[in-house]
Amino acid sequence: MSYEDLLSLLKCHGQEHLIKYWPELSENERELLAGEIKKLDFAETNEIFRRAIETSKVIAEKLDDDLKPIPQSHYEAVPSLTEEKIEEYENIGFKEISEGKVGVLLLAGGQATRLGFGHPKGMYNVGLPSQKTLFQIQAERIYRLQKMAEERTGKEGKITWYIMTSEHTMAPTAEFFKDHSFFGLNEENIVFFEQGRLPCFDFNGKILLDEKYQLASAPDGNGGLYRALKTQGVLDDIAHRGVEHLHAHSVDNILIKVADPVFIGYCMSRNADCAAKVVQKSMPSEPVGVVCRVNGHYKVVEYSELSNEAAERRNEDDRLTFCAGNICNHYFSSAFLTKISNFESKLKLHVAKKKIPYIDENGIRQKPSEPNGIKMEKFIFDVFEFAEKFICLEVARDVEFSALKNADAAGKDCPSTAREDLLRLHRKYIREAHGIVEDNIDVEISPLLSYGGENIEELVKNEVFTISPYHLKSMQEAATNGVNGKH
Repeated sequence: MSYEDLLSLLKCHGQEHLIKYWPELSENERELLAGEIKKLDFAETNEIFRRAIETSKVIAEKLDDDLKPIPQSHYEAVPSLTEEKIEEYENIGFKEISEGKVGVLLLAGGQATRLGFGHPKGMYNVGLPSQKTLFQIQAERIYRLQKMAEERTGKEGKITWYIMTSEHTMAPTAEFFKDHSFFGLNEENIVFFEQGRLPCFDFNGKILLDEKYQLASAPDGNGGLYRALKTQGVLDDIAHRGVEHLHAHSVDNILIKVADPVFIGYCMSRNADCAAKVVQKSMPSEPVGVVCRVNGHYKVVEYSELSNEAAERRNEDDRLTFCAGNICNHYFSSAFLTKISNFESKLKLHVAKKKIPYIDENGIRQKPSEPNGIKMEKFIFDVFEFAEKFICLEVARDVEFSALKNADAAGKDCPSTAREDLLRLHRKYIREAHGIVEDNIDVEISPLLSYGGENIEELVKNEVFTISPYHLKSMQEAATNGVNGKH
């Protein structure tokens, strides 16, 4: 595209400043800039900015009068379910897995900057006895589930793993999986795709330049999943493979029950098109969004949007009325995802005023000390209100949720807490299987051996664990890497 063509295109949308430095650019830099400009639909981009600003101007809605908890008819809690009901849901889930109808949508675009890691977060090793990364732990849970489905149904299970990366994590993530032989999974059943980006604007709607030849942009948030599914051909792949149930979650929950057959079975038995796993809020002031109803629609209300009265309100049984803590752990039917793709552009835009490096009018790159522009993103849970059949499943926090967000200095949601939460859970599994282990002994159970505490009784019954750290492996691992024992 020539300079004249670019200028004509940009003038129509008030963004001609983007090629102000064209005469100074090398041929290669001109190609890069023209390529970025051609990728954008400027009419849509300007409309996104307009919508974002309008949304941010709306005075926060008075929620308390319209706020309602999830009705009991749409809510179950795993800790309260009978063993028979859990087995019923599990059997449904395993049947769907054995027929290849279950997929996982992994949100893995983060670069772990708060961890000081600088690589895809899924490659992070929290220091377990096995030294396994988040990616490996989750891959091995999928591998084990497929085997369990085959044992339960007699038919070989298959789970398709869709991994959403970002521009900066796509190549290293794909290379990491290849270097580790896809952790024993079938390469054909792992699909990498890339979330989109949105331009960064100044407060007047002008797109900022990060360099003279490069637009300033930022990832479009985990709600960018829906557009990426369509533009990257993932919806077509889902349809082609006959996948009907998708479990979506973020990469940073070390306790995640990937493709949980109980969750799949629960959702299928209720004919749900969309669902959320939640945990009970630990206290009224816990800074976590809650799943509830607003004006009859299901939404996640951020903790900062709840009044103190609403946050502290309790039922007759002393449970918090608004207790369903959101943990980015969702179910979608494939039909619902296809439907959402048709009006994804209507999803709410969340605006953040940020300090965004930019090229000033003199061609000098500035790093501002005050917010000078906006970044926009979409959130994965903003589709809840479009669901016709939305349900919630409450799970035990100590069994299914421990986030990895911060460096150890924070003392919360960090590598140390994630590691300890996993090891504490594994001690619990050993005790339930009649093994003996003290709290100061670190015993890790390989996901290849046990998905959720099953299949270990023969190994641990009446055993006293005294060696720490200790890695309890599957027979396959023991044969390949050495016997069970200290690491």
